[in-house]
Amino acid sequence: MFATLSDRLTATFRNLRSRGRLSEADVDATVREIRRALLDADVALPVVRSFTGAVRERALSAAVSQALNPAEQVVKIVYDELVTVLGGATRELRFAKNPPTVVLLAGLQGAGKTTLAGKLALWLRDAGHTPMLVAADLQRPNAVTQLQVVGEQAGVPVFAPHPGNQSAYDDDVLPTGADPVAVARAGVAQAREKLYDVVVVDTAGRLGVDEQMMAQAAAIRDATSPDEVLFVVDAMSGQDAVTTARAFADGVGFTGVVLSKLDGDARGGAALSVTQVTGAPVLFASTGEKLADLEVFHPDRMAARILDMGDVLTLIEQAERAFDAQQTEELAEKIGKGEDFTLADFLVQLQQVRKAGSLKKMLGMLPGMGQMREALDAFDDREVDRVEAIINSMTPGERLNPKILNGSRRSRIAAGSGTRVAEINDLMTRFDAAQTMMRQMARGGGMPGMPGMGRMPGSGKKAKGRSAPPPKRTKGRSGNPAKRAEQERAARTRTTGTTSAPGSAFGLGAEPEQPFTVPEGLEKYLR
Repeated sequence: MFATLSDRLTATFRNLRSRGRLSEADVDATVREIRRALLDADVALPVVRSFTGAVRERALSAAVSQALNPAEQVVKIVYDELVTVLGGATRELRFAKNPPTVVLLAGLQGAGKTTLAGKLALWLRDAGHTPMLVAADLQRPNAVTQLQVVGEQAGVPVFAPHPGNQSAYDDDVLPTGADPVAVARAGVAQAREKLYDVVVVDTAGRLGVDEQMMAQAAAIRDATSPDEVLFVVDAMSGQDAVTTARAFADGVGFTGVVLSKLDGDARGGAALSVTQVTGAPVLFASTGEKLADLEVFHPDRMAARILDMGDVLTLIEQAERAFDAQQTEELAEKIGKGEDFTLADFLVQLQQVRKAGSLKKMLGMLPGMGQMREALDAFDDREVDRVEAIINSMTPGERLNPKILNGSRRSRIAAGSGTRVAEINDLMTRFDAAQTMMRQMARGGGMPGMPGMGRMPGSGKKAKGRSAPPPKRTKGRSGNPAKRAEQERAARTRTTGTTSAPGSAFGLGAEPEQPFTVPEGLEKYLR
């Protein structure tokens, strides 16, 4: 979402690096470019003014003007101000001391509240909680059914005593006998009785700010006494999101914000404006369509993404959740013992990468990937599916020993995986390179081009200090075994002065061991 803003800011900082000292004119030009970039990103005007004012004031300070690298100082200033605009420190979900914790979702229709309820329930379940969803949106057609579907996908129960509106033509009138306030109150009571520790209440919305909607949300809030009221805002809605946030803050009040559709291609001004305008922190960010695409919002990490510094911590957290530590350790031990990295091992690693999410999204978290944005945008995640299909079309013997893949076998694999033989050849070329790299790591040479990586786990320890030189080869050895043995005895006689047996470095191998006698006068030292 922040690709355009990130590119503009990165280009601005690149121009600063060519200057050894920054004058006031340089700072003004930089601040002017930052202001344009923020306005183009649809950030609220009051936020832009306060942001650029703080950047200019700090950039003109003596610490920056006297710095050896003022450009890096300006980048740090912009980073710090972005973190402040995005909320400062990370704010986690607050849980009640006496369960159940009640979380009320509010927002406009189409912002993604119902889908977010399922995502939040899955996130809570994975965190060790026992959540329950309450279907209190009885006005939008089939909203109750949708919540039941996402609840089933998340593996979380849904409290839905009323089916809600089933008509596709009238979504402004409550069905006969429907009472969202009573449903929400009964849902909390049901959770307390069944010992669920978190209740997520899905409420109705409108296409715009509506007094009736506000009154209903306020009544549900008063009936359930929620511990958290989360305002769900569409990150693609721009300036309108700020206006809506103000209206909800005045009419209902909320304790936190959730940004939905953060994976879209809009300018993302709402994400940079809502916290400063409302004073409520952003707690979560929805980054995809799948239920698992929900992240805790970290202002410092988001600021680093915007400035193309990457988000390695989030990448590590996703990898830790997806990768099986035991399988990774077994693979490391296997390579450390000198065994070859096979296509079967490659398939296991590929499946673990897929569990971590979109490969394109993960690559985008690496520092400096903004400079490769075109290549990253052109990357197709379906390439992983094709590679997996090719390997799955092989026999177990072919996965263990790819050298047996002749022309007929490759044609059969191409037909079975729906690919071309050229794609299989390309995969095998890349796999050979990966296999060579693994062999080098097992020998202790480290990654190619990265000296000092050391050995893989399980491959033994390196000898300390200098390694012993290889033994010198004796020149002129005879091919006759008897003559060669005579030559070796003569060589030992020249070096040690005795005809000892092979392997006896001190000339004691072939002779019987003599008793040791203490010289006269030294007996006192043995007492």
